Amino acid sequence: MKTNAMLGAALTAVALAAATLAEAGQVPGSLAAADIPVSHRDRVYSSDQFSNTVSIIDPAANRLVGVIRLGEPTPANFSPLYHGQLLVHGMGFSPDHRTLAIVSIGSNSVTFIDTQTNAVKHVTYVGRSPHEAFFTPDGKEVWVTVRGENYVDVLDGKSFEEKTRIVVPAGPGMQIFSPDGKYGYICSSFNPETDVVSVADHKVVARVTQASPFCPNIAATPDGRQVWFTLKDVGKTQVFDARPPFALLKTLDTGPITNHVNIVQNAHGMFAYVTVGGLNQIKVFRTDDFSQVATIAVGSLPHGIWPSGDGTRVYVGLENGDALTAIDTLTNQVVATVPVGQAPQAVAYVPDAVPDGDGTANTQPLGAAGEATHVMLIPVGGTAADHGAAPTSVALFDQGLLQVLQAAVTGLQAGQPYFLGLSDHADGSGRIDVLASFKANPAGSAIVNTLGQIRQVVVPGTPGVSDHRRYLVIAPSVGGAPGPAVQVQAL
Repeated sequence: MKTNAMLGAALTAVALAAATLAEAGQVPGSLAAADIPVSHRDRVYSSDQFSNTVSIIDPAANRLVGVIRLGEPTPANFSPLYHGQLLVHGMGFSPDHRTLAIVSIGSNSVTFIDTQTNAVKHVTYVGRSPHEAFFTPDGKEVWVTVRGENYVDVLDGKSFEEKTRIVVPAGPGMQIFSPDGKYGYICSSFNPETDVVSVADHKVVARVTQASPFCPNIAATPDGRQVWFTLKDVGKTQVFDARPPFALLKTLDTGPITNHVNIVQNAHGMFAYVTVGGLNQIKVFRTDDFSQVATIAVGSLPHGIWPSGDGTRVYVGLENGDALTAIDTLTNQVVATVPVGQAPQAVAYVPDAVPDGDGTANTQPLGAAGEATHVMLIPVGGTAADHGAAPTSVALFDQGLLQVLQAAVTGLQAGQPYFLGLSDHADGSGRIDVLASFKANPAGSAIVNTLGQIRQVVVPGTPGVSDHRRYLVIAPSVGGAPGPAVQVQAL
């Protein structure tokens, strides 16, 4: 009798655990929503900033389906831009999983795409340099953070036309909503303030102080209890209570170029996954006690991140690696890496995005959108094995004869001015020709961009090129001119 009682209790516990997992909903939905197992009907999307594409992955096969081309590579964008989009960057999706909202920061637009057909349904033009867009949980509105101005543009969820604007401090970075649709949380990229807005009347009801002005990304937990946001300039992640009085709960030191954060609920509990671009890592934290439980090496400059519909996977965009990495959340191991377009930014996992067919309509092969060269800069006097001390990754994204150079620089003195340049010598000695000037942020890091025929002179053996070899270097600004190099190109 005692054995039967114990067996009954055990079976009850198993049943309760199974019931809990069956209703362990994922962001941006609520915890009460049912999990959706990974299938060939699901899609993972990345917004590819320098190829101006949206890459599409079948997560059940970890295979690139194709890309949606929204714009042309540079230098086509130097002429008047009457058609097409530039600097494809932000991404959101509708609650019914049938519409993507793609933000292009260079052409001030939100492109709405049908997930079944991959066709553009509508393009809405907004204010200067929008950053992110997301649907409210009821699908009735789309909020667009217009980072180059001081408002969130509220669009109708069906017509995609502007309804109203919510005035906030200059530089709104991103917004996300409480799972019940009551609040919108809007962090800032120019001011140290996150605003909490009532969705019903678009009124600011509370303000949360950020530890720094530059927040690029924000996420709400599916249980409606917490909001997490990242601070790229100081390498921190903060957490506040998602309910009144919206008290700050925790500040975590996550590392240089802290990019995005998202929430995963799985059999082990609820976790926040944070992409740390300057360390080429994902850091994983429990949401109950904020303890760090894993560090995952993923590749060059991890940026956007989103979980599968059942929380068993997260997908991470490698901005300087031209790929999406899939991570098993139960083991926190990388299980696949799939090539995508140039410099993936935001990532979205949309369950049941393609209910019928193969979902290849209106897509193109990756082609030139996947062409890039990668190099590393290391401290002067060091070796390639020392790159962990200053893991500066450089990607040269091919645009035909030109390349867009992007350097994820770390290991510098905070707040100091520097130059990225070319030297005739591998050790950085002698004259340095400046490609770009920049200032290291408070975490001693920076994202540096420039454009030119750079691969031809810094990569040996470039076909058809006989120019004199040059070397990428980073040097401090001394009296407005380059001083002795502090980082040089790894050979």
